[in-house]
Amino acid sequence: MAVKALTISTSQVAPHQAWIASWGPMANGDTGAPFEAPSSGDRSVQVTGTFGAAGSVSIEGSNDGTNWATLRDPANGSLAITAASIRAVMELTRYIRPNVTAGDGTTSLTITLLANSMKRG
Repeated sequence: MAVKALTISTSQVAPHQAWIASWGPMANGDTGAPFEAPSSGDRSVQVTGTFGAAGSVSIEGSNDGTNWATLRDPANGSLAITAASIRAVMELTRYIRPNVTAGDGTTSLTITLLANSMKRG
């Protein structure tokens, strides 16, 4: 039950910039350190790794950094992810983080978030 640090990098394809935040490996009970990107536009999240028995990771958002809620995809589905996938993130929140809510001793997940900057240049 640890707070996992995130790694942030950027991708520049003129005239757009995107941030790439990555957490991992994460085990059952781990949360990711919050990523703050309130000026991001489109966002997607990719989850890879070993889910183990009943493994699940929730992608959570917060505007105050204290109260967290599971975010949703454009089809209004909860971002409680139980298999390797890439999903779009609907809500724009000040902070976003992964929270591994279930799994076993083999659960080892990497979560990668792509956040498109609305700022040009």
